[in-house]
Amino acid sequence: MSILEKHKFLETNATALLVGSFLVVTIGGIVEIAPLFYLENTIEKVEGVRPYSPLELTGRDVYIREGCYVCHSQMIRPMRDEVERYGHYSLAAESMYDHPFQWGSKRTGPDLARVGGRYSNEWHVDHLTDPQSVVPESVMPKYGFLADRLIEPEHIEDRLATDAMVGVPYTSEMIELAKADFAAQADPNADTDGLLERYAGANVANFDGQAGISEMDALIAYLQVLGTMVDFSTFEPDPTR
Repeated sequence: MSILEKHKFLETNATALLVGSFLVVTIGGIVEIAPLFYLENTIEKVEGVRPYSPLELTGRDVYIREGCYVCHSQMIRPMRDEVERYGHYSLAAESMYDHPFQWGSKRTGPDLARVGGRYSNEWHVDHLTDPQSVVPESVMPKYGFLADRLIEPEHIEDRLATDAMVGVPYTSEMIELAKADFAAQADPNADTDGLLERYAGANVANFDGQAGISEMDALIAYLQVLGTMVDFSTFEPDPTR
């Protein structure tokens, strides 16, 4: 029986095709998964990566709700053109506390993995309010309404506790002080020593420049932390991983 005849047999026999497909998928799955059982850790440890602060986490929820991931990826590939444009390639550790991760698969807009600190809070307010005012060729819709949506941290303790259940290292202290940390990060006049001790490097500001804490405050707090946790001048990749 020739190869073509064998292939025809698979095409015309549903049971044989199903069995063959199952065998191929099984072998492929074993090849991909089995090596992971022999690794002590599948994520290379990187100094500086921490869980999101309550305000950043809230902003991340807004980011997901508004579908920002549809047009913006958060994964820089280790290719010369990407590294030159966006910065150091993304590390697995940078997404270790993301549930779900925001790597994305499409770039209608630029990758946001290193957007933190690249622009001022005021720029982000202008960009979210009227994207075309700062990037004329942008096709991004307007999100100015986020500044009008004031938010209260009613369920923020539960939000942190839920992430803690799936492995994010929020301590009981972090969960207990979540509401206070939420408010402190959006108030430049607040006592933020405790906040910064729990969430090193967190940006503290009245992000949208208005009274009260809005969804825009939270979203900008999230955007401003992206790519800022790791000090790449001290990072040395492990070639064995």
